[in-house]
Amino acid sequence: MAPSKASTLSLFTITTLLLLLLLPLLSHAASSFKYLNQVKGCRKGDNVQGILDVKKHLEKFGYLSGHSQNDDFDDQLELAIKTYQINYNLEATGRLDVKTVSHMMIPRCGVPDIINGITSMISRKIQHHEGLTVSQYSFFSGNPKWPSSKYRLTYAFLQGTPNQAKDPVKRAFQSWANNTQFTFSQVEAYETPDLTISFQRLDHGDGYPFDGRGGVTAHAFSPTDGRFHYDADEMWVVGSVNGGMDLQSIAVHEIGHLLGLNHSFVEEAIMYPFLNTATVKRNLKPDDIQGIKNLYNIK
Repeated sequence: MAPSKASTLSLFTITTLLLLLLLPLLSHAASSFKYLNQVKGCRKGDNVQGILDVKKHLEKFGYLSGHSQNDDFDDQLELAIKTYQINYNLEATGRLDVKTVSHMMIPRCGVPDIINGITSMISRKIQHHEGLTVSQYSFFSGNPKWPSSKYRLTYAFLQGTPNQAKDPVKRAFQSWANNTQFTFSQVEAYETPDLTISFQRLDHGDGYPFDGRGGVTAHAFSPTDGRFHYDADEMWVVGSVNGGMDLQSIAVHEIGHLLGLNHSFVEEAIMYPFLNTATVKRNLKPDDIQGIKNLYNIK
């Protein structure tokens, strides 16, 4: 029997409403880094629409402080870009060259590279250039860590966590358990867990708002805070899927923050803050393992 006009109209109406609901998310994803394409090639002395957005981006990750007011490419912005380039093994031109802009467009962790004006990434980088043999991991300011009485940590998935995320996160915890003195066990949220995993959107009240699809994918806090947030607007997948972010790969990185590791500039390391879509990166590397052992004095 042919569908009635009413049912056809109803299907059309539902489809239209769904598209209207999704349109803001899709448009945000498409335009997240539009400003970076506008400023490619800019250097000190330029005044181009979009430079203000670059300043805000660099301020978010600690490279500038209270400086995001106009589109002037000034001395402070040049220095901030050079610092960013040194951290990520790019030529320190101080310009928004193609390689630097392309790097800024890669999805990344939302934990700032520089916190309260302090970055161990640069000092390690300089030591490396001077020919000294040093590790390239870093810690948060003050080296916060879990006390020895809390090596058995509990975790819980908060309301709204998709079921497909739970097994990947469990496997990520096991990766760290295999290389540390920590054990991790799942409990219910009402049991006051040490660590919590949740999916959040945009401004979610912790002072580090997400930005929709693309850009920042997740963030976590240093010990002993215990919060780990995925950006719910990302396309979350298991494995390598075009346009998708692998749940387990992101979890292994963010758990490193929960345990006290900050970012590494070693691209192969789990604690490197950038991860492209359709990329699987789940295994701890020597830099990650040495970092966590050094922080907790594990022989």
